Amino acid sequence: MSVQQEAGVVDEALEVWIDQDLCTGDGICAQYAPEVFELDIDGLAYVKGADDELLQAAGATTPVPLPLLTDVIDSVKECPGECIHVRRVSDRAEVYGPDAE
Repeated sequence: MSVQQEAGVVDEALEVWIDQDLCTGDGICAQYAPEVFELDIDGLAYVKGADDELLQAAGATTPVPLPLLTDVIDSVKECPGECIHVRRVSDRAEVYGPDAE
């Protein structure tokens, strides 16, 4: 079963965001998915936009590219701060992360 099937998100657009208030700055997310996450000089992780620009606004989201979904999900699972949230764009329901049902 694929990661998409497991989460019930086949053919669904997903987005990811980081709660910097909970980020521990371990950088595990940036190790798993450097195309999506990056640590800033403040020691916290942020998502990156399509042009690799750090999105530093609170609650900023970025699309999860399908080829990177497994890496993003691994980041969620391994994050010690439990601060990474992946949700469906259509209804904003969290499918991976601390608030996923």
